[in-house]
Amino acid sequence: MRAFSALRISASGLAAERLRMDTIASNIANVSTTRGENGQPYRRKIAVFKENFNKELNKNTGSVENNLLGVKAVGIEEDDSPFKKVYDPSNPDADNDGYVNMPNVNILNEMADMIAATRSYEANVSAINSEKSMFLKALEIGR
Repeated sequence: MRAFSALRISASGLAAERLRMDTIASNIANVSTTRGENGQPYRRKIAVFKENFNKELNKNTGSVENNLLGVKAVGIEEDDSPFKKVYDPSNPDADNDGYVNMPNVNILNEMADMIAATRSYEANVSAINSEKSMFLKALEIGR
């Protein structure tokens, strides 16, 4: 592992968790949005990630090696779970029976996801601080 690979991996984790937090914040902000641009209720969004590898040729062995570069955001997908139906005949978006399609956002799930994202972010910050500390100690040895 090269000297700055660990920093690069942790930095990619920070960026991924920030995207995840932004997605969760958007879901929470739209928990009551019954009509969007397409005329449908807001659909919950989910950030999707994958491992980010870099294939390199090993000059000593001649084999191809996968070097982990961290995590990469693939995109943001919509959750296909059904909308919640709430009885509210006074709502302008209610159907003939008085039911309104509400977004498929569950606040409890979003809060749990937010806590997990926060903990992952904190873990990456701790890893960066530890790596920085190791670099400083290595520089002190060289004095």
